[in-house]
Order: sequence, then structure tokens, then C-alpha cells
Amino acid sequence: MFTSLFNSVTSRRNLFQLSIALGATGSFQPTTAQQTTKDNGLDFSIPEDNLYAFGKLWGSYDVKPTYGGYQGVQFARIGTKRLIPLFGYVGFGNMQSRLNNDGTVNIRGTEAGYFTDLKTGHIIDSWDNPWTNETVEVFPFINRKMRGHLTTKMPKFIMGNAALDEPTLMNQADAREDLATVPFLLPWQKLGDQYLLTWEYSHEYTNPVTKDKWPKAHTTKRINPSEHFSFYTPVREMNNRSILSSPFHAGFMRTSPWWPWMKMGQNKINGCLFGRMHSYQITGTIDDIPTPVLKKVEKDHPDILGIQTGWGQTNPKGTWEAYAEEIAPETLPNQSHS
Repeated sequence: MFTSLFNSVTSRRNLFQLSIALGATGSFQPTTAQQTTKDNGLDFSIPEDNLYAFGKLWGSYDVKPTYGGYQGVQFARIGTKRLIPLFGYVGFGNMQSRLNNDGTVNIRGTEAGYFTDLKTGHIIDSWDNPWTNETVEVFPFINRKMRGHLTTKMPKFIMGNAALDEPTLMNQADAREDLATVPFLLPWQKLGDQYLLTWEYSHEYTNPVTKDKWPKAHTTKRINPSEHFSFYTPVREMNNRSILSSPFHAGFMRTSPWWPWMKMGQNKINGCLFGRMHSYQITGTIDDIPTPVLKKVEKDHPDILGIQTGWGQTNPKGTWEAYAEEIAPETLPNQSHS
């Protein structure tokens, strides 16, 4: 979830709306964050305050990073059948932000994502595929370098082949594609003493795990992973600029094709994955990292727990990109597949 946030380019065609549908009934009526700017110190109608709040939500303006975690369950969705729980999904992010004099924000960090046994909660290294009757090696996602520079223009995510694939517009459901420029404006909504922020992306791009090299891991020529979040963060902490990071808890849903490590490429089952998770940054310390993940990272990848160096911008990387880079092809160069 963290990679997609911080690797982007400027969009030139779409504009986000700040209009929020107010669906409450009775005496309680939620208000948009823009309507409360006079007494809260943040004006969400301008990109600069949106950038400040976004960097404070996902990272820390302190000299040390903040840590957040996520956990939940991933299911198989096949036709009209009942969803089938497959495995747990747990991970963490190590994030730090920098507010620049021109109002832009730099973000840097690391992340790790693992899969767990549903009964024990233990991280798994292998998984018994019930459709292929094959025991496959699980591929955890370790991202050692995320760098992003967010400006007053709304980002797009470049995934896949830049020459062939259309970049992903962030929060497309709120976009105004008829306008010429895209300021960095997000749909903040004030609900009681909390801000609600919905954030999502829906990718569609060329699968880097190609059929000629990974016939078992390859599923389709194009892939369409998406993630959908609903963040809640306290108004008081977010508005107080002396507080360098704002805690949050969030609902987190994910849809995607089968993970490449599941080796579903030669299986004719037409299905996909659905994830029901939650993410959080409460204390901002390593205590927020799920225990199985922290133990695993301390043992295998302690470098991603420390303070990172350098800012700049890196290309986005998801599981499919990492798999294509790190996993040797299944076939020899002279082998071919139809």
C-alpha cells in the first residue's frame, strides 16, 4: 500500500473534486473539512495545506521516521461462489516526510509485506495451492527504497511500460477529467473529532511477469491491482503544527489477479484476490509493527527498520515488478510457449 503513495508524476488532464456527499441523517450532519478552515488552521481548499496534511499522515516531519502496520485476510473470488479465505496478509511501513520551503513535500521510506497461516498467524514460507496441488514458495515483498516528491499538482502513478500503459490517476472516482490542470486537493471530511480521508488507486498495465519467462506465474498480459483506503485521523493532532506526525487508523481493501508466486498461470480458473485489511499508525514506533513481521524483519532485513538517507524520486515497484526482477525465469532462453 505504501509504494503507490509516493511514486508519481504530474497529471495534466484531471482535477479532483472537493465536493463530499453528505449522507448523514437526523441531527448529526458531517461537514467537509473545507467548511471548517476558519477555526482549525488548515485550509483544504489550497494544495499547500493538503500536501502538509498528507505528508504528516503518512510520515513524520521529525528527524526520525514513523512506523505503521497493516494486517488482514486475503480471499479467492471465483465466479459467484462464496469467497474462500486463503492466507493472512501483514506488513509495515517506515516513513519520513520533509516539508520544503516552496510548500512541496518529500517522502522516503521502506516497507515489507508477508503472508501468514490463518490458523496460527505465523509467517509462511510455502503454501499448498488447492487448485494445482502444488506446494509453492511464497514471495514476500521487501521494498528497500521508496522516494517521492509531491508538488501542488496531483500525482499520477506510472506502472508497467511507460510507452504503452496509461498512468493511473489517484482517486479517479473524485476526478474532474474535463479540466486542464490538477491541483493536489484531497477529499478531507470532518466527522466529529476525526478527519476522514478516502484514498485509492486502480491500476491497469502490462504484466512484467511475462508468459515466455514465467509460464506458471504469469496469469494475463495485463494486470489490474487496486487498493482502497478510508483513513481516520484526529482533528486536534492534524491541526496542531507542533505535532510532527498524525496518528491514524484505516480500513484497507485490495483486489488483484492471483499473486505470481501462487503459480496459477496454467490453471484455467477465472478468479481474483480480494483483501480485507486494516492499517494503522498509533504510536508511530516499532510497537505498531505486527509482532510476526517485526521479528522476521529484525532477523532478515534489519536495514529497512533504520533511518533512511537521501530524498529524490524513485520509480514505483509492486509485487509483480519485484518478482520479475528477483525470481529467475522458469524456462530456458531457447524454450517458447504459445
